[in-house]
Amino acid sequence: MFRFLSTLLLAALANAQPIRLIVQGDDMGAAHSINLGTIKAYRDGIMRTANFMLPTPWVPEAVALLNENPELEAGIHLTLTSEWSLVKWRPLTFAPSLIDSNGYLHPKVRPDLVDGKPVLAEVERELRAQIERGKRLVPRVSYMTTHMGFAGPFPEVQQLLAKLSEEYHLVIPKVPSVGRIYEQSDPGPVRVDKIVKRLETLEPGTWLMLDHAALDTPETRAIHHPGYLNVAQDRAAVVEAWTDERVKAVIKKRGIELTGHTH
Repeated sequence: MFRFLSTLLLAALANAQPIRLIVQGDDMGAAHSINLGTIKAYRDGIMRTANFMLPTPWVPEAVALLNENPELEAGIHLTLTSEWSLVKWRPLTFAPSLIDSNGYLHPKVRPDLVDGKPVLAEVERELRAQIERGKRLVPRVSYMTTHMGFAGPFPEVQQLLAKLSEEYHLVIPKVPSVGRIYEQSDPGPVRVDKIVKRLETLEPGTWLMLDHAALDTPETRAIHHPGYLNVAQDRAAVVEAWTDERVKAVIKKRGIELTGHTH
């Protein structure tokens, strides 16, 4: 009898726990269409947190949009790689071990950045420059993430990130993901169906749904690299799904709290 009552109590407590969802948009600053798509996903949809990259060309617009929307949680997307074929980014600092023969950030973490044997002092100088500029441009930034997971192969860089996180009071998010819900080739309506199905079964706790939002424009269609040729279609479908009324309805029905990494 006691065991039965304990089971019921635990079940009741589990049901009483909230379901919190962090919907995060990455890569603001990389393109005009990414900036606009990300803000649309916030203003018209379910996204509540977004980060921006500092070595990229559309940073001024990203900063203006973030500052115009002070309720949108903002983070710094630390960047040591430049993956696109037809548009490239350079580091903010002098960092010979972080660039290719043309002076651009390496396209991939593996093998390019790894083979370049990044000098830790150069990595630290570059990351500090990005953090300090980001905090100056958008003072409310509260978290930091790594573009393409560049720290993965480098334990010393992981230790550096922990140090910088503490020093600059920026959270490094460690939130479980909702998992891979849809495929890159899925159109918006298919993604909506799959997101709704996943949210219908989402358990209590805090979960992360991360993706990249953009509008389908000629600019976005020109941004690609081998193996990822449908950038515009993919990222516009993110906006379509994140602003869909069916997705909003299931969130309301289940009482899912849309939140951020720090609030």
